[in-house]
Amino acid sequence: MEAIHIFVKTSLPKYLRSLNVPKTFGGFSKLSGEDWVNLVPLVLCTAVFVMAIFRIFLGGSRKKNALPKVNQSIMKEDPKVVTQMDIEDIGEKIAFCRCWRSKKFPLCDGTHNKHNAEANDNVGPLLLRRAEGEK
Repeated sequence: MEAIHIFVKTSLPKYLRSLNVPKTFGGFSKLSGEDWVNLVPLVLCTAVFVMAIFRIFLGGSRKKNALPKVNQSIMKEDPKVVTQMDIEDIGEKIAFCRCWRSKKFPLCDGTHNKHNAEANDNVGPLLLRRAEGEK
């Protein structure tokens, strides 16, 4: 803590007093190379500070916590992915993909297992089966 105290109370004021800051914009053209080098830390710190303030107050217009897209590759040219299947085509049972990563979409091919391992997720297929005695 003492190092910060010394920096703020002693070093920083000495540094700021030693700067040759012109009173007009035209005065910048008369600065020597050494004066420009001395100004670099001040300019960099000011730029970082302004960028931080900008991100905090003006960067909020972007969506915060924007969720990633669920559908990353299937029928992206369509405004909505809709699949229709006749119940007679199902057979005894069928598994539909819910992770949107199946190469056989809309049918499940087990790709959710890899997704679950990578994303620590628990998504699985929608399983449909005929009740016993139904045709």
